[in-house]
Amino acid sequence: MIGEGSEPVVIARDEAIRIAREKDLDLVEISPDQSPPVVKIIDYSKFRFEQIKRAKEAKKRQKIIHIKEIKMRPSIDSHDYAHKVKHARDFLADGDKVKFTIMFRGREIVHSQLGFKVMENVQNDLQDVAVIEKKASQEGRNITMIMSPTPSSGSKKNKAE
Repeated sequence: MIGEGSEPVVIARDEAIRIAREKDLDLVEISPDQSPPVVKIIDYSKFRFEQIKRAKEAKKRQKIIHIKEIKMRPSIDSHDYAHKVKHARDFLADGDKVKFTIMFRGREIVHSQLGFKVMENVQNDLQDVAVIEKKASQEGRNITMIMSPTPSSGSKKNKAE
């Protein structure tokens, strides 16, 4: 048992319950897997409130990583390509991962090398802000590649905080 002064004391369970009742507090089991189990004499509602508060703080500090998808065609125009790369750069700057998908229609799949060439161009254009997490690979009628932001670049969200 750990008393209010947080100094550990080994006493019988019945004695600990009696002390808790005298002080009008609760006997709360902190770590049940130890021998003997560690308990504290505290106000349970206050203890529970603190636990919930700590859990909310930890959840707030967590960084949720989203995967943004950018779809293209193998015969994409240069202006459209530049526009999509710009959006990808913004997503990566925000700390999100970007999944690039090149979709083939009809007989375009015969020229899959054009799709891989577009992926290579994307990779070269974004190499300063991103690293490849999953290399370009063909999956059915699509070629996909996943890029994540470089660890050293940092994100706008972290700089604002």
